[in-house]
Amino acid sequence: MILRPATRAELPSILALLADERSVVDPASITVTEAYERAFAAIEADPRNEMLVLADGDLVLGCLQVTYIPGLGKGGAERALIEAVRIRADRRGGGLGRELMERTVARARERGCALVQLTSAKERTEAHRFYASLGFTRSHDGFKRAL
Repeated sequence: MILRPATRAELPSILALLADERSVVDPASITVTEAYERAFAAIEADPRNEMLVLADGDLVLGCLQVTYIPGLGKGGAERALIEAVRIRADRRGGGLGRELMERTVARARERGCALVQLTSAKERTEAHRFYASLGFTRSHDGFKRAL
């Protein structure tokens, strides 16, 4: 298994993972719109953003996005914000999610980040147990506002 930045060719596979976390979606069924193309290009061009994939050869087994945020807290150190964590539905339960997250945390540590943070929808209780098993703690309540 390799953790690395995603390539443009893997965009349909990433979108398939994000489309439905409960079942396997065929990447060939995904329409890559201009908006997705722009978003991927922006992530790829930004040194503070990474779309990472956990891959076994040509097969994308998992993905997540990491944004490195500079700040004045924590002695001026960056923090890493992890979003859009997904593992293929047919490959869950075998440790791939743990591997994806542990490697991502190590990557953030190597970069000099002082902490790693993420949010998770309240109804995703299994995900919450998973994040707690990795050492994440509930420290804040999050708020969002759709625009």
